[in-house]
Amino acid sequence: MGHLIGIDLGTTFSAVAVMGELGRPEIITNREGENITPSVVLFQSDTTLVGTMAKRSAAMAPLDTVQFVKRAMGDATWRFETTDGVAFRPEEISALIIKRLKEDAELHLGGPVDQAVITVPAYFDDGARRATKDAGTIAGLTVHRVLNEPTAAALAYGLDTADAGTVLVYDLGGGTFDVTVMRIEDREFTTVATNGDRNLGGFDWDNALMNLLNARFQELGGPDLLDDDHTEADLREKAETAKRALTTIQKTKVVLSAGGTTKTVEVTRQDFEEATSSLLSRTRDLTAIVLEDAGLSWSDVDTVLLAGGSTRMPMVREMVESFSGKKPERAVNPDEVVALGAAVQAHIVDVERTGTKSALPAITIRDVTSQGLGILARADTGGMENVVIIAPNTRIPAKHTDSFRTVSDNQTEIRVSVTQGDDADPSFVKVLGEQVLPIPAHPAGAPVDVTFAYDIDQTVFIEVADLTTNRSLGTFEVHDVSNMDSAEKDLATGKIRALEVS
Repeated sequence: MGHLIGIDLGTTFSAVAVMGELGRPEIITNREGENITPSVVLFQSDTTLVGTMAKRSAAMAPLDTVQFVKRAMGDATWRFETTDGVAFRPEEISALIIKRLKEDAELHLGGPVDQAVITVPAYFDDGARRATKDAGTIAGLTVHRVLNEPTAAALAYGLDTADAGTVLVYDLGGGTFDVTVMRIEDREFTTVATNGDRNLGGFDWDNALMNLLNARFQELGGPDLLDDDHTEADLREKAETAKRALTTIQKTKVVLSAGGTTKTVEVTRQDFEEATSSLLSRTRDLTAIVLEDAGLSWSDVDTVLLAGGSTRMPMVREMVESFSGKKPERAVNPDEVVALGAAVQAHIVDVERTGTKSALPAITIRDVTSQGLGILARADTGGMENVVIIAPNTRIPAKHTDSFRTVSDNQTEIRVSVTQGDDADPSFVKVLGEQVLPIPAHPAGAPVDVTFAYDIDQTVFIEVADLTTNRSLGTFEVHDVSNMDSAEKDLATGKIRALEVS
């Protein structure tokens, strides 16, 4: 049996960790000796580059370079097509990144790696979670658990603070934002409330800075850098470099070239913060919402833990401290904390599966649903409405039953449309899947029970019962229509296995 690792599959950077011999999670360096690996893939005729070399070459081959694929996870329509005409789904691109992490871990550990725990944003929906698990499978791993990133961060932090009390995890990564309130007592990690935005992260700060630099370049007589793939890729690279510089200095200069024009553009930290103030405000608003959902005020919070590389921006730390009245915890590297927590969870899974002695004291993890789960039903007005059966922030595993009634005489079937989302308006929720079940003919208004069960891996199971005859009409597992079926996964596995990753 091979090693079991923890993977932080990030939008811009990924990391991998393992439980060390001394009972501490350890980051596994990649083949370049770096602790984090850019989540960038470059397709070449003879090989596929993943990581640092792919990122460095992005500006030279933008049409064969793919980044930020995490935002497309669970999107059945998204494809990346290389200049050779080969199309890849999000799961396949992510599988290439995981394959590189897996091979680096094998080099470091000196043996095969065939199992993993992979982290996801707490606010990922069912389709995105399943797509992440599928990516790991396609890469050749048995994925035992898909773990929420804030939970992973709290696990890594809580190893040394078994009674940390109430912890707010503010997790701003490269492409996603989560905020979670947890209680840590006697090595029991309990999520109280969580919220987030899967389309809010450092990528959006980069975009704002790109637009700022591009506007100033045009004011100086240069062309629009966003009109060409190569100049746009170069602008993105330089905007990222400028963002990192503004983390430590008040202003920086950026040299931009296009169409025979070369200009030096100066940008200050204040310029950058003004251009991105609305993004920062969005994270503040979501933080306020999650505190309200938890029924807490800042005085009830003992620790604020920052996770995600984007929390290195001074504006983030300053806002969090000003908003909370507390200095954020800096004991754990925000780039690595999620991977370290994933390694802790991987170790727990390994002990449970094999019965080997744990290197850690007993740890209990209790998570919650990030979004509501329900079905579409006919409202009294005649239209359809979304009826939430399992509310957001319900502790998992969870099980709940609601009663409904048939809508017509002698109705012979029931269509169960399973939804994810909290709004009553069906246009604001996602339909995860549908199942049509037969029902004996009854007069209109015949009672039917719908039971939702949500397990620790956040898989949804549905049972529908006819109360007139007191028998089950059927039980089914929800398979998100946006995810791959088994045949597609088999094809993708062969496709990725055939690609050499460097």
